[in-house]
Amino acid sequence: MDLRKLKTLIDLVSESNVSELEITEAEGKVRIVKTPPAAVVAAPAPVVAVAAPPAPAAVPPATVAPAAVVDAVQGHVVKSPMVGTFYRASSPGAKPFVEVGSAIKAGEAICIVEAMKILNEIESDHSGTVTQILVENGQAVEYGQPLFVVE
Repeated sequence: MDLRKLKTLIDLVSESNVSELEITEAEGKVRIVKTPPAAVVAAPAPVVAVAAPPAPAAVPPATVAPAAVVDAVQGHVVKSPMVGTFYRASSPGAKPFVEVGSAIKAGEAICIVEAMKILNEIESDHSGTVTQILVENGQAVEYGQPLFVVE
């Protein structure tokens, strides 16, 4: 099974009410089981407090960078409504939906996020001019990840 597809499945299970997912394909079988977060957080709380100092050293570069990007920009940030793969155009040879400097209106398609082999057109929730494109074409995106800055 493709690693990107597997990551997408894991992300979808973690963000949904589904507790277990099993998929069988020609390449093999995958089973994803989600444990209840309340039980995990409640039991090891004292241990996490002791183990917390080493973890932040490894975690901040990945978690602080997107927040820093959002805080540093001026204007409205259009965020990804789902986990998937970001595409600027409807097909590989097509013209991108928007470029830096493009004037857009609320409700206008500005990109595509592919999830589970389904191409989802993402519409702008704000009118204005695109000042920054924060994601590379073909890059995996998370729910709530900043995609564009619109002023």
